[in-house]
Amino acid sequence: MVEVIVSRLGLDSGSNSFVVILQEKGGDRILPIWIGRAEAESIAAHLDGVQRERPMTHDLVRSLVTALGGELRSVYITRVQDGTFFAEMHLERDGATLVVDSRPSDSIAIAVRFDAPIFAAEELLAEHEAPSGEADEGPPESESDSVSDLSASSLEAHLRGAEQLKRHLERLRPEDFGKFTL
Repeated sequence: MVEVIVSRLGLDSGSNSFVVILQEKGGDRILPIWIGRAEAESIAAHLDGVQRERPMTHDLVRSLVTALGGELRSVYITRVQDGTFFAEMHLERDGATLVVDSRPSDSIAIAVRFDAPIFAAEELLAEHEAPSGEADEGPPESESDSVSDLSASSLEAHLRGAEQLKRHLERLRPEDFGKFTL
């Protein structure tokens, strides 16, 4: 296992999906993982220090683990199977280690709240090595061309725009489209 850090959070314009880019700590290799909107917002908000009036789901998980006397020690991105990534959260309570199966996106969102290390299986990183000399420029061109960086504020603006478009489309009537002729 190789320790990784959250390097970037972005939007893949090709699939209109959110991506968290994990980068080898002190190295060049990366691991992009496509994640859901809620998890992307949660990670971005925490990394940008956005304070919420009420706890969000990942904040609640942190509070529950802590209240029950536990601590998140580490997260492991263990494998990918049929295009789905798998992760484990390693918790410690009363000297015992508990391993909890989880989605990588949730594990990462919780790990950043505990400041817990994140590890990825060596073979997952090997497939996404950055070209030499371009480590500081983000992911390889095939990914960076379609992934734009997001901060919590830009992510929220993007999501607001998407919600406005969705509401507008839901209000459209068939006659709003005009008459079609063949």
